[in-house]
Amino acid sequence: MKIIDLFSGIGGFSLGFQRAGYHFTEHYFSEIDKHAIANYKNNFPNAKHIGDITTIQPADIAGADIITFGSPCQDFSLAGKRAGLKGSKSSLITYAIALIADIRPSVFIWENVKGAFSSNARADFWAILQAFAKIGGYRLEWQLLNTSWLLPQNRERIYLIGHLAGRSECGVFPITENDIKGRLNTPNDTHIQVGTYRTHNDGKGFREVKSNIAPTIQARAREDGSGMPVIRKNGVRRLTEIECERLQGFPDNYTQYGDYDGTVKSIAKTQRYKLIGNAVTVDIVELIAKKIKFTEQ
Repeated sequence: MKIIDLFSGIGGFSLGFQRAGYHFTEHYFSEIDKHAIANYKNNFPNAKHIGDITTIQPADIAGADIITFGSPCQDFSLAGKRAGLKGSKSSLITYAIALIADIRPSVFIWENVKGAFSSNARADFWAILQAFAKIGGYRLEWQLLNTSWLLPQNRERIYLIGHLAGRSECGVFPITENDIKGRLNTPNDTHIQVGTYRTHNDGKGFREVKSNIAPTIQARAREDGSGMPVIRKNGVRRLTEIECERLQGFPDNYTQYGDYDGTVKSIAKTQRYKLIGNAVTVDIVELIAKKIKFTEQ
């Protein structure tokens, strides 16, 4: 199959599909962060980087079976200023929609923050649905999923799937308890010591959260521990890069190295935290990918 991974980050979508048993004869990805690009190249050496989404030519990537994209969410986020679709970052989704209209993949999947549902009194989500519908020929389904169903991290995200008539069938959602039964990872499964977490609270000190579920790993996390969950057990310490990778479903040290124009180098801790916080949860994608039903042409 042929996959195009837009706003790819470090490849959580592609890794999830691979774990679900998909094999790609052609693999393309679009990303602008140099560290994400380098890490993607290191983990998917056969994937081709096709640059900034605003410059992609549909003819160069025609015939895709799957297009995935977790478009920038800052303008939808409940933690941001909520500029919505008028924001400079979230408006980039229009480029992805245009590519889908030209390429017409069998399936496309969009992932975004929970705040996209309510942004601008729900007008933004309605506008996105209308834009997808206007492409023509696609049936849409969506659900709010939480990483905590599979891994010990509270991370609510919208997943929306478009199925091209005659090529793919609706029926991935709803995902229920029966779908995740037997798959739920306990904290011990991820080898993470969990206890009382402390999260940075907008510069006003710390807020203790007594839970076995880690708060959402954020892209604004810093090496000093601000903006990210911190474990309090036998003292206080921040989560390590490996622990954050496990909470997102990535292999240990997945973000340790990057291929920078042919030279493999270590990626700084600060950047690793950012890459992980920006990523899609691999286990959630794998679960979705296993439920997609392609039809014969």
